[in-house]
Amino acid sequence: MKVLIIGGAGFIGSTIASRCLDEGVEVVILDDLSTGRAEFVDGRTWYEGRSDDGPLIDRIFAQHPDINAAVGCAAKIVVPESVAAPLYYYNENVVAGLALLGHLLRNGCHRFLFSSSAALYAPGPGITEEAPLAPMSPYARTKAHFEQALEDVTVGTPLRAVSLRYFNPIGADPHGRSGIQVRRPTHALGVMIDKYHAGEPYPVTGTDWETRDGTGVRDYVHVWDLAGAHLAALRRFDTVTSAEGGGAYRVINLGSGTGTTVLELLKAFETVTGRPLPAEHLGRRPGDNAGAYPDIALAHELLDWTPALTLEQGIADSLAWYRRRDTVLAPLEGADA
Repeated sequence: MKVLIIGGAGFIGSTIASRCLDEGVEVVILDDLSTGRAEFVDGRTWYEGRSDDGPLIDRIFAQHPDINAAVGCAAKIVVPESVAAPLYYYNENVVAGLALLGHLLRNGCHRFLFSSSAALYAPGPGITEEAPLAPMSPYARTKAHFEQALEDVTVGTPLRAVSLRYFNPIGADPHGRSGIQVRRPTHALGVMIDKYHAGEPYPVTGTDWETRDGTGVRDYVHVWDLAGAHLAALRRFDTVTSAEGGGAYRVINLGSGTGTTVLELLKAFETVTGRPLPAEHLGRRPGDNAGAYPDIALAHELLDWTPALTLEQGIADSLAWYRRRDTVLAPLEGADA
């Protein structure tokens, strides 16, 4: 099997590529390096360019006519940026994505695996794939609009597609080849690591939610497990998108299936580091919610997938990547990377 990974120089795309290569699947990568890193595709077959560049994609298929499927990981994902620049986000995540589908169809590639997001759902426990969509940001709405278009395209063309909606990726490649490429991440674990190294208390925003300890719940899944789910979807693609499997378009949730509160994350972090991390309890922030976690029964049924790596392993791999990140990634010019 040979797979084209669009966005394969990013955090998740590069990890998918690594797991594919480790398990005997050839990869070809397309990435414009707007957020991805050249270090993550070093030694791999890759092309620098955009997903909507038709002549480039035609050249890729001419040089690699044995590509069996495409994985779409290229997207802009920063929620505040999407609020400030919605037109840019719709162009990058919807318009460019639709152009990509046309280029794939023209080249006879009819299998498309889409890296989607649980940001499409309203907060809540045990979210299934049938839950109503309630995207709350321009970023999330671009994902929802593209998914709706993707489903329509599978009705009117030979394209078949699977959207993997995953929750909060953590960790890094266990072999140290890649990880979060930004040096000041804004997600909970990234902030926790930065506060730990700075010797500052971790801000717990909201302690009166209707959860088991009053703090918000998020669902964390190791990026290596996510990569394994993508590989399983590629191997079972024809079965999953058959009439018996549910049709030409399928949606599958990926996560731990249990959820973790902020205080539970803090306790797991302290277990891994062996040191206490003081917490600063603050009020709720505007726009916050109690959080969500998924039902992952369908992933087990269709992909024979369940996460194998623990929350503690994700924390440990994130810390290991933090220690070696600056030796792997060359400094970027200008502002903080």
